Amino acid sequence: MPATVRYDAQYCPIARALDVLGDRWTLLILRDLVVGDQRFTDLRRNLKGIAPTVLTQRLRTMTEQGLITTDDPGSHRARYRLTERGRSATTVMNALARWGMPLLGEPDEDTVVRPWTAVNVAVSIYYDPQAAEGVDERYEFHVEGDIVTLSSVKGGGAPHESADVVLESDARLWLDIRRGQLTLREARREGRVKVTGKAAAVANFQRIFHVP
Repeated sequence: MPATVRYDAQYCPIARALDVLGDRWTLLILRDLVVGDQRFTDLRRNLKGIAPTVLTQRLRTMTEQGLITTDDPGSHRARYRLTERGRSATTVMNALARWGMPLLGEPDEDTVVRPWTAVNVAVSIYYDPQAAEGVDERYEFHVEGDIVTLSSVKGGGAPHESADVVLESDARLWLDIRRGQLTLREARREGRVKVTGKAAAVANFQRIFHVP
């Protein structure tokens, strides 16, 4: 395995950030831990192609760097979670997702698109706090058996008894919309998504998350 590249000769914050986040798989591990605590087996299952030895090394290094922590080091039962430092990298991942969206090609029929990933990278990261000002609503995505809830209030706001808008679809739909393949209106007309909620709340959702 080639030695990890370091940028010690570069006195630059970008170089220092790459020293921490630039290793292969590091950002993808952080991406999966944003969802919640994960076991080693969970990460292996979701990170297709990563070797167990590489994952073990990455988790050890990321723990030493203060990006993640675990309650039972070295145990298969250990659960890994983000630290505040690790969670702060979310802004970097969001920027990369927005930058990389135009690079996505048409997925093959057998390509697996995870529900949480689809909602997060195609909807959640486009949240516009100015558009959300004065709106307190919940938007619930029912995607292939999973439920993902977004809020118009940064941080979640007060609990709601029920969602203001419910959107039922497959995972690929949201990536298709974000890639400009169709609009939400067209998806509704084609039967690719079922939307339940008042028209004003649906309009708020589209404006706040810039969903065409």
